[in-house]
Amino acid sequence: MNSHPALKLSAQDMLAAMDAGRWTSLELVEAHIAQIRQVNPAINAVVFERYELARAEAQAADQRRKAGGQLPALLGVPCTIKENFEFSGTPQASGLVSRKHIINQQDAPTVARLRAAGAIPLGVTNTPELCMWMETHNRVYGRTGNPYDPRRIAGGSSGGEGAIIGAGGSPFGLGADVGGSIRMPAFFNGVFGHKPTPGIVPNTGQMPLPVGDVGRYCVTGPLCRRAEDLMPVLRVLAGPDGADPHCQSFELQNPDELELSGRRLLVITGNGRQRVSRSLQAAQQRAAKALAPLFDDCQTVELKLLRHSFEIWSAAMAAAESNSFSERLGGGQAVSVLRELRRWGLRRSAHTLPALALAGLEKLPMPKKYLQMLDTLRSQILELLAHDNVLLFPPYTRSAPRHNAPMLTPFDWVYTGILNVLELPSTQVPLGLDARGLPTGVQVVSAPGNDALCIRVAQELERSCGGWVPPWEARRG
Repeated sequence: MNSHPALKLSAQDMLAAMDAGRWTSLELVEAHIAQIRQVNPAINAVVFERYELARAEAQAADQRRKAGGQLPALLGVPCTIKENFEFSGTPQASGLVSRKHIINQQDAPTVARLRAAGAIPLGVTNTPELCMWMETHNRVYGRTGNPYDPRRIAGGSSGGEGAIIGAGGSPFGLGADVGGSIRMPAFFNGVFGHKPTPGIVPNTGQMPLPVGDVGRYCVTGPLCRRAEDLMPVLRVLAGPDGADPHCQSFELQNPDELELSGRRLLVITGNGRQRVSRSLQAAQQRAAKALAPLFDDCQTVELKLLRHSFEIWSAAMAAAESNSFSERLGGGQAVSVLRELRRWGLRRSAHTLPALALAGLEKLPMPKKYLQMLDTLRSQILELLAHDNVLLFPPYTRSAPRHNAPMLTPFDWVYTGILNVLELPSTQVPLGLDARGLPTGVQVVSAPGNDALCIRVAQELERSCGGWVPPWEARRG
C-alpha cells in the first residue's frame, strides 16, 4: 500500500517534480490523503480533515503553475497543521472539552503565511489537553499512537503532527514548543523538528496563547520528514506580525553556505539526574563520530547545573506566567483539582490525569535560587557556544515509551525543556532505529540566532546517518 514514491520525498523535491511536469499538485495531495486514510485509524493523528478543499486548492495550484510567472515558495505542496492554531473552518479545541464546539473564523499569521506560500493543509492534528503534556491524549479526540508502534506514545504537544509526518502522511507541518513540544514528537516519530530562536516566528493565534514573558520561551516552528525543508518553511513562517511583542526581524542564513570548519563540536551525554539509555547514548556517539572530521575539535563537556533542569524550567515559567494552568483548564476560573481527581476516578471528569497533576503541581513554590541558577547556566552555556560552536544534547531518556509510562518518570522531558528557558535554537535530528525498530535521535544546539547552523548540522547528519526511516521499511527487533 505504501507504494507512491512521493511519500518519501521532501517538499523541495516535490516542487522540483511539479516544475518538471512529473507530478501535479493534485496527484501529490491525493497520494498523501490516501496515506492518511490508511494509517490514521491506527494512530489517530489527524483529527479533522479538509480533503475536498485541499483537492480544490491543488487544482488551483496546478492551474497557477501552468500560467507561469513568479510562484509562491511552497505552491502545491501538502502539509498539516497542529489543531491549537487558528485555521479558518477548522476546530481549535486544544484538547479541552469545553472548547470542542469552537470553529475558527480566521487564520493565525503562521497558518496564513503557509497558505499564502501555496502550501495545502490536508487537516489538523491532535494535541494533549491545553498542549501541556508529553503524551498526546485528550477527552475530545482521544489518544494518538506512534507510527512505528501504536502502543507507544507519539509525544506532545505536537504529537499528531509528529505522528502523521513520521507515518508518511505529510511532508511537513506546523508545531509549537514551550518544553519540547516540537522536538519530542519529532524524536519519538523519527522526523526533523526545529525549535527556533525566540522571536523569529510569531506565536499569535495559538490556544493557549503564550502571555507575557512566556512568549520568550514558547516558539513556533516546523516539523519535516527531510532536513532540507526546515529552512524554507522557517523562512515562510518568520517575521513580525504586529501582534506578538517578542517577534522581530531576523536575518536567516542559508545553511548550505555555512562551513563547519573553524568551530568546536561539544557533546553533553546527560544532565546527571535523568539517565539516558544505552541506545540513545550510542546514537549520540555515532552522530559525534560522523561530525567530528568536519569540526576543528570534538569534546565531551559537563554542566553540573543541568542536574536542576526541572526546577530551573519550572521557576522560569512560574516567573513568566500571568495566568495559571488551572484557570485555563476552567476557562477563566480555576478548577478544583481535588474534586476533578475524584471525578476522574469515577471516569466522569472532562480532564486528563496529566492535566490535573500539572494544575496541582503548579501551586508548589519554586525558590528564587533557581532563577539565579538559570542566569548562571545561561552564561556557562553561551560561553561554550561562543564562536559559533555546536552542541549535541540528548532529546529524552529513551526511545518512545508505552502509553501512560511517562507518568512514572514525569520529568524526563527536561532534556528539551531546559533549552526553552535558555532561549537556544535546537534541531531534533533522527538517527535511524534502535533494535526494537523505534527511532533514535539527538538535539543539535547552538547560540541564539544560529538557527541555520543547527539546520546545517542536521543536514549533514541526515546524509551520514540516514535521517527518517519510513515505518513500512522498518525492521522490527
